[in-house]
Amino acid sequence: MAPTSVVEEGSAQRIQRIATTPDWYEPYKISQAIKAGGLIHVSGQAGIDEQGRTVADDFLTQGRQAFANVERVLAEAGASLADVVKVGIFVTDMAADLGHVIALREEFLSEPYPADTLLEVSSLAQPEWRIEVEVTALAR
Repeated sequence: MAPTSVVEEGSAQRIQRIATTPDWYEPYKISQAIKAGGLIHVSGQAGIDEQGRTVADDFLTQGRQAFANVERVLAEAGASLADVVKVGIFVTDMAADLGHVIALREEFLSEPYPADTLLEVSSLAQPEWRIEVEVTALAR
């Protein structure tokens, strides 16, 4: 699916929907990302493959896939992880996985590290998901 654009009535604001092929979020009526106002807002990405299947049970494998999915969506929008200014990371077990989160940040992000919010949640959209990552990036 190619990115689609919507122009708001009575406004100069341009909102562009960003999607990859396949778009694993389309059945849920969620945009993978929205580009607007010089920013790209990427929806939470989990450790799922292109068919929407969870890649593994372990945290690091899911986390690497989640960040790879973020990278893929950003690339579709013409950006990269280097353009990220804000990260939101949601985990289901902070005590067990905080060290892994730090390792993932180091693996996928670089100086200056983006602003970040890390939250423990009771569950994510699928019971086997252990991490979800959302970002805001500068549009090029």
